Amino acid sequence: MGFQRTNGELYCESIPLTAIAAKYGTPTYIYSRTELIKQFSKFDKAFKENPHLICFAVKANPSLAILNQFARLGSGFDIVSGGELQRVLASGGQAGKTVFSGVGKTETEIRLALTHGILCFNVESSEELSRINAIAFSMQKTAPVSLRVNPDVDAKTHPHISTGLKSSKFGVPWKEAVNLYKEASGMRGIRLVGMDCHIGSQLTDPAPIAEAASRIIKLVDILHTEGIELDHIDFGGGIGIRYGNESPVTPDEYVHMLLAKMGRHTQKILIEPGRALVGNAGVLLARIEYLKKGEDRRFAIIDAAMNDLMRPALYDAWHTIEPVIMHRGIPVEEYDVVGPVCETGDFLGKNRPLSVRPGDLVTILSAGAYGMSMSSNYNSRPRAAEVMVDGDVCHLIRSRETFDDLIRGELIVE
Repeated sequence: MGFQRTNGELYCESIPLTAIAAKYGTPTYIYSRTELIKQFSKFDKAFKENPHLICFAVKANPSLAILNQFARLGSGFDIVSGGELQRVLASGGQAGKTVFSGVGKTETEIRLALTHGILCFNVESSEELSRINAIAFSMQKTAPVSLRVNPDVDAKTHPHISTGLKSSKFGVPWKEAVNLYKEASGMRGIRLVGMDCHIGSQLTDPAPIAEAASRIIKLVDILHTEGIELDHIDFGGGIGIRYGNESPVTPDEYVHMLLAKMGRHTQKILIEPGRALVGNAGVLLARIEYLKKGEDRRFAIIDAAMNDLMRPALYDAWHTIEPVIMHRGIPVEEYDVVGPVCETGDFLGKNRPLSVRPGDLVTILSAGAYGMSMSSNYNSRPRAAEVMVDGDVCHLIRSRETFDDLIRGELIVE
């Protein structure tokens, strides 16, 4: 187990969180190396002998130590910027196992990706296709391309993270895909290698995933009749995790469904999980500064805030919040768990029954995905430290920012 209680105290693997707080302070992100490996292995083993590549979605958590761990396991990567490509390379990942998604790739980013030899570009528009073709031809290279097709499937997730509807900015419209593939097949700077689809994030209902996969397979068959053969089919990512009461599809169920949809098709399968690999492998550790009684509610004011974990403020997302040490004899009260940032929306959880005192440590669970990666310096708050626990050893993988870090690069005009 990555996180568990021993005698009422929360541990990460073999280390009590109280010891981590004492050494590194709070707020601090804590990751279980065992849990990272376990989650990746679940997906990898589910494919058995079927050709596949798991491309970790770097946006979920771009910390170098985490990327390095997945690279050691043979992972590929899904990126959406030149900066994420540079992180992959700096962590020991391979460009040749990296797919480049995103609707706004710049000329500089395209040149960078071509120079390093990425696996493919997931192209999201005809305009982008033309740009990549021109740049590749000017560099005397051939760009490997997969079109990201928008299947117009409702992912049944939060609107801000639903990406497969025709109203979305993402992907090539379903009805235009075949013609764009035909056009791309005649471009001198393009080599068609695959097809990509990604309908959203935190997907817990298997039905939309299956529907999108069926539509993609159908489109691959249509291309076959047109003489266009592909090396891989990328079914995207977005598999959800359990934050509270969700019952997400398991890696085995997900992969079994994809293999069933593939039937006799022999293309390599690519998937792009992010949250499913890191979400429950990380927590945010914080300390209660004050317990405040308002006119109609109580507040537990902690030293972590919306700048450290944006999801609750941005999506009204749920994260389980627990005290690190369970107290006896302290009454349970209902609290809004909030931070010190000067925004009404600065909360980590509302209406949470807690038995706590000022100074107590609390843990915000399931914070390994879209936590540190979305953090900011709002209110001139330094970003949190990050540590990775491996059995009975704790590694600092990102130092807590200092004031000098905050103002680095700023200049005063005389």
